[in-house]
Amino acid sequence: MRRITLRGLLTRKLRLGLTALAIVLGVTFVTGTLVLGDTLNRTFDTLVGGIYQHVDFEIRGTQTLSGISNTGVDSTANRRAVPQSVAGTVSKLPGVQFAYGSVGGFAQLVDRSGNTIGGSNSALGYSFDPNPQLSALKLVRGEAPTTSDEVVIDEHTASSNHFAIGDRVRILLPNGHQTFTISGIVTFGSASSLAGSTLAGFYLPTAQRLFNSVGHDDTINVLLKSGANRVAVQREIAHILPRGIEVVSGQQVANELDQTIHTDLGFLSTALLIFAFISLLVGSFTIFNTFSITVGQRTRELALLRIVGASRRQIFGSVLIEAALTGLVASLIGLGLGVVAALGLKALLGAFGITLPSAPLVFEARTPIVALIVGIGVTTVSAIVPARRAVRIAPVAALVDRGGERPEALRRRRVVVGAVIAALGLLLLALGLANAKIAPVGLGALCVFIATVVLVPAIAAPLASALGRPLAHVLGTPGGLGRQNSARNPRRTAQTAGALMIGIALVSTIAVLGSSLSSSAKQEVNSALASDFIVGGSDAVSPTVAKIAAKLPGNAATTVVYTGQFDVRGSLESLGAASVQGLAANVKLSIVAGQGAPAMARGELLVDTNTATTNDLHVGSVVPVTFAQTGAATMRVGGIFKYNPLVGSYLTGDAYFLSHFDHPLIDAVLISTAPGTQHFERTLNRALNAYPNLSIQSKTQFLASEQKSVNQLLGLIYVLLALAVLIALIGIVNTLMLSVFERTHEIGLLRAVGMQRSQVRWMVRSESVIIALFGAVVGIVVGTGLGLALAGSLRNSGVTALSVPVGSLIVFLVLSALLGLGAASWPARRAAKLDVLRAIASE
Repeated sequence: MRRITLRGLLTRKLRLGLTALAIVLGVTFVTGTLVLGDTLNRTFDTLVGGIYQHVDFEIRGTQTLSGISNTGVDSTANRRAVPQSVAGTVSKLPGVQFAYGSVGGFAQLVDRSGNTIGGSNSALGYSFDPNPQLSALKLVRGEAPTTSDEVVIDEHTASSNHFAIGDRVRILLPNGHQTFTISGIVTFGSASSLAGSTLAGFYLPTAQRLFNSVGHDDTINVLLKSGANRVAVQREIAHILPRGIEVVSGQQVANELDQTIHTDLGFLSTALLIFAFISLLVGSFTIFNTFSITVGQRTRELALLRIVGASRRQIFGSVLIEAALTGLVASLIGLGLGVVAALGLKALLGAFGITLPSAPLVFEARTPIVALIVGIGVTTVSAIVPARRAVRIAPVAALVDRGGERPEALRRRRVVVGAVIAALGLLLLALGLANAKIAPVGLGALCVFIATVVLVPAIAAPLASALGRPLAHVLGTPGGLGRQNSARNPRRTAQTAGALMIGIALVSTIAVLGSSLSSSAKQEVNSALASDFIVGGSDAVSPTVAKIAAKLPGNAATTVVYTGQFDVRGSLESLGAASVQGLAANVKLSIVAGQGAPAMARGELLVDTNTATTNDLHVGSVVPVTFAQTGAATMRVGGIFKYNPLVGSYLTGDAYFLSHFDHPLIDAVLISTAPGTQHFERTLNRALNAYPNLSIQSKTQFLASEQKSVNQLLGLIYVLLALAVLIALIGIVNTLMLSVFERTHEIGLLRAVGMQRSQVRWMVRSESVIIALFGAVVGIVVGTGLGLALAGSLRNSGVTALSVPVGSLIVFLVLSALLGLGAASWPARRAAKLDVLRAIASE
């Protein structure tokens, strides 16, 4: 039986090759995602290990806010600062060889053309540690900074921007900008930079001044003497530390940082894996359809095997072995291509603004195991139902002609099951929409997808016939025959179109959700902002910017906006703050109870209506809060306002905010101009020319940038979903190829009675277009409904407007038809090239 199975595989190389291609693409995506995730994890593990390789202990402020990861890039903002005197005291303890305090913050270098180097989020400033045993940064040329005018920069930045020792470089800082002399070049271990970040290292006293840390450090690294008792030294250090300061091992800090990074990277990997499994799901339709048709075409062969003694179990096993071998070969190919896919995914993310560090690819042992399990598993599971149909073939079927595959009537059980699943899905959607919860909407959407797949054969024949009517009118006989072919087997048409239907449904869902987000952004900006100009930065806006802007002629009002984290009743939340003066001219704050600006000026808390309802808050409520730098406190609710996306759910005045946060960076500066003011934007740009990291936008430009961000994310999702659509097209090609093989005798007779080769080609093409349109129409209808449901469930998260992008949906429909036409090219050519006499004699 195994020999017969292998021989059958070799005689059906083409059709199984097309089937395998769908699995190859899916496994390639999965492998690429795993390789990319493992590479990033290994890269950051190496970086973290390098930083804390020789650090025995780290002294830092204790964590006071709940829900914040133990460490991270901005972890020091969530901890108390360490008094500078602690480093000197600790360094005198027996067993301590060296204790060095460090501070860090935003420091972005500017090139000779006046442009910023790198992104604000990767512009790192730090105090340079002169001890080579403690510091992961190695001085490779020049000298360490020893004056307030000197800086060391990383080798990658120096070489790519042609900086040399002794050159002057301008650096943007939290409180403005300053020009320094490059005294040395550093590397991070053996790497020329720290994961692509720009590095600017200063003399410790200089760094403390630049980063608003005079008199204290962010952390203190401790190096012990050889042979020192670690437990005893740690106990002694802890004994002399002031309240709110702790000492932990360097290994613990490294583990915490690793955990935070892995969590963040895990989100990216999970998102990519979701798209990979969508592609595999679509590919399973191709496998199921191929094996279903193949089993139907092999009725006589399988029945003869039963006559000569093959058992049902052997027939069932032969079909599954055929599927497993197909999946194995496809998985091995996909596994090899996955390494290339990892590079492609990294480049794709980079093209959409997600920059990842460069590093050698990591191929973990579990990657091939997962790839093989996924590829073989999906292929085998998809072939189970066709295999069960194969064992039901009676031996007597070998004694009669097949007469072609007859259209199958939709079974009552299928209708009942589909209706029940659809009803459950609609119920979940209704519950999710009623309570504005995305979880039940997501489950409801899944049920709707399943119900659509189950029920769609019921409408396949009439819908395919209706879609084919225009083609029959335009193309005549070829179009009419293509219409009949697509309608005469509803289940096959539905199964073939099902893969494309899922892909188009997902694309349509994202399009509707994106359009709703874009419309909501426009509505929210108009309802939240009253200012004429918004000055912002991707990571830092210096307080000097607000002072410069406030003095410009024509400036009627300036509002400074801040954001920080605080603990509210044990829950980590974002606290917004704004300068009270000029608030009404720049922010549309709709107060429904209590007061607005006066309450903020008194240091009271304003909450939005949703938060007030959820947490049972009202004007006069006293709320326990905790701040990282100042500890526990209470705030009185002074007002309740309608949701405003600009300020978030919690808002207070800038004076109170600044008393609980140590030198926070500004989020944005809002400016309203006096009536009749002209050319203010030009004046503003000229005044802030020294800060190239800033974005200076009018209200219209700000709205356009917000919508651009939404569109950029949608573009990335569309590209990732394109693979699913490609696999769906492979399914159409495969089905048409099998259909041509199945109808060889029929095509031969058509050619014998006068049908031309070109007419045969258009017959196959029209069938393909009808199938593609069928999948697109159903997918667009389902996707539009689900997109509106998802958008509706997010109404408490800022999606305030529902929008259907009719133009985009029409484009999807037209593209589907064109893709269907392209998918038919190869099958149509093969059908037209059939030898008439051999085709007639095939049955």
